[in-house]
Amino acid sequence: MERYVVVIPAAGQGKRMGTGANKTFLSIDRDPLIVHTLRVFERDERCERIVLVCREKEKADIQGIISSYQFKKVSDVVTGGAERQQSVFEGLKVIKDNPVVLIHDGARPFIQKETIHRLTDHVLQNGEAAIAAVPVKDTVKRVNEEGDVEETMKRSSLWAVQTPQAFRLSSILSAHKKAEAHRFCGTDDASLIEYVGGKVKVVEGSYDNIKVTTPEDLWFAEAIIQQRKGGK
Repeated sequence: MERYVVVIPAAGQGKRMGTGANKTFLSIDRDPLIVHTLRVFERDERCERIVLVCREKEKADIQGIISSYQFKKVSDVVTGGAERQQSVFEGLKVIKDNPVVLIHDGARPFIQKETIHRLTDHVLQNGEAAIAAVPVKDTVKRVNEEGDVEETMKRSSLWAVQTPQAFRLSSILSAHKKAEAHRFCGTDDASLIEYVGGKVKVVEGSYDNIKVTTPEDLWFAEAIIQQRKGGK
């Protein structure tokens, strides 16, 4: 059974949450958000280790959470950079011995093991990057700076991208190095692979795999937890 390593950036400042604090420390169902995310990978038999990336001033808090909840697979707690892309790069640098790496947002606690395995299997079998995504439900229009609609996009070709995103370690490290050298900043990790001419495969995920970003997302998160518990 091939295993993977996961890099989890958890240095978000939660600006859209309006709390002025790291949103991954917010409580959902009595536990910090980051705990829910870490549990998924801690319980996955194919996850070899977890690299957690955070801000330097929050390292003690993160270490406290790891100790309190007895997470055994968190092998490294790494100081991140000024931007997410830099933080992920710092996390990747400490991985030496595993060919497949996943990158997953600390604020996405509801990723399912089945999706993780489909992503890793694709990378192992085809050597290509693979990303979780779901078809866009709403009509999407391209609008200019004046607020005028310029185009209605073809919805069947639009996907909302999530994490995890899975890569060959050598490929994503090379892409990060080239992006850093050319000062290219991507909108997600897969965009760096696209930047260097690589191929990225979409693997359909779940609409439950939300990123907790705004206060409204906390309500959705609680609802998902209760639904998974069999509540109403």
